[in-house]
Amino acid sequence: MKSRSHLVAPTQLLFGSQSLRFLLCMHFISSLFVHGLCIFLSFFKQIKSKFSFFLKISNWVFQTLPFSQLSFSFWQSSKMEGTVFAPALKELEHVKSEQGEILSKSFLEACKHILPVIDKFGAAMALVKSDIGGNITRLETMYSSNPSRFNYLYSLVQVEIETKTAKSSSSCTNGLLWLTRAMDFLVALFRNLIEHEDWTMSQACTDSYNKTLKKWHGWLASSSFSVVMKLAPGRKKFMEVIGGTGDINADIDKFCTSFSPLLEENHKFLARLGLDDMKAS
Repeated sequence: MKSRSHLVAPTQLLFGSQSLRFLLCMHFISSLFVHGLCIFLSFFKQIKSKFSFFLKISNWVFQTLPFSQLSFSFWQSSKMEGTVFAPALKELEHVKSEQGEILSKSFLEACKHILPVIDKFGAAMALVKSDIGGNITRLETMYSSNPSRFNYLYSLVQVEIETKTAKSSSSCTNGLLWLTRAMDFLVALFRNLIEHEDWTMSQACTDSYNKTLKKWHGWLASSSFSVVMKLAPGRKKFMEVIGGTGDINADIDKFCTSFSPLLEENHKFLARLGLDDMKAS
């Protein structure tokens, strides 16, 4: 009998003459709950088929709100002097010591100067930018702890080999490896933009990803990449924005030509130590 009284009281409350607002509110909340549950169940079911749910949502967003209308207005507020690559090109002029060794500060600054380029991709490259920025910060933190000791880039790795921490996921060695791989992807993408003028931005990005990062990523990361590429900006507008008042094709070619050998040198150094084949954890 006690349990029955507990059931009657809420019924009287809901259907009492003074409780219409409460009834409507509860109806609204329950509708939201049911709607949310349906969305969750749909998501859970669709995630098994390579993120088809995400693809449908991203397609809807892309078709309903064209990217070209979402993100470019603030980029064009003023024309930049030269191209967006100009600061990185200037830094690369003194990235090596007189002995031919890569300098930590200059290399990291050159990478940092590419972040504004990634910004122009908008949401499509948000994760790439976050990854690159995080690895730069990790390496800069170690460098700043003793600039004279870590003047040369590879000294950041050598100290971790001595302490047997190089293979740690939070090591500078791991940071340099993934920074190098991410920059491999960007260099390949930049080359595609000037060598394949008939390709869409999505084609250029996907080809670059397949040639560089894909083999180091698992299924989840690869699937996520194909989804976010739906948000890539239009190629023509993107090239106009990063061009500024300079010759964008010439600067892209110059950057790729200057930066690629540094990335190759990084890979060779890490490979000699057996540290160039680590995959994403």
